[in-house]
Amino acid sequence: MRFLVEALKRAGIDAVETREPGGSPGAEAIRKLLLAGGPDAWDAPTEALLMVAARRDHLARTIQPALAAGRWVVCDRYADSTLAYQGYGRGLPLDALGALHNFISGGSRQPDLTLILDLPVEVGLKRARDRNRFEQMGPDFHRRLRDGFLAIAREAPDRCVVVDASGDVESVRRALAASVRERLGVAL
Repeated sequence: MRFLVEALKRAGIDAVETREPGGSPGAEAIRKLLLAGGPDAWDAPTEALLMVAARRDHLARTIQPALAAGRWVVCDRYADSTLAYQGYGRGLPLDALGALHNFISGGSRQPDLTLILDLPVEVGLKRARDRNRFEQMGPDFHRRLRDGFLAIAREAPDRCVVVDASGDVESVRRALAASVRERLGVAL
């Protein structure tokens, strides 16, 4: 994300770096609740509602004002992550999660581009830095999560690009830059 924001700025595009859950004061407070504790700290419906509550605050206080000001928003995770984590990973109905997102977003449009960094589950878990409660969930959860992200990419090929993240940092950066160039017409 940081690489993309810095590259966009070098290309003369005013870009905002943000994340979910988080990205606004209220959403950051909810993030602390969501990431703390063990894998069973929240049941799946409560977890989904907290994610969506954080997203609503993030949309209202960060994303929508930035877009209204003509800025680009680069967000680490968004609604697809809720579908993947709480839907595919935790087994909640995808249509219910989609309805929640539509409710809190006012039916706002999807991102112009979603980059899905893909790698084998075992490699991803080894690379994980902060061991939050999601990373403590077992390999089966992470396989469902990966399968979910890949299913989302197949269902939305005009918006989603799957990037092989198993290589070194520089090769992943080149792939990200190529995706932005091809999909958004911006040379990074």
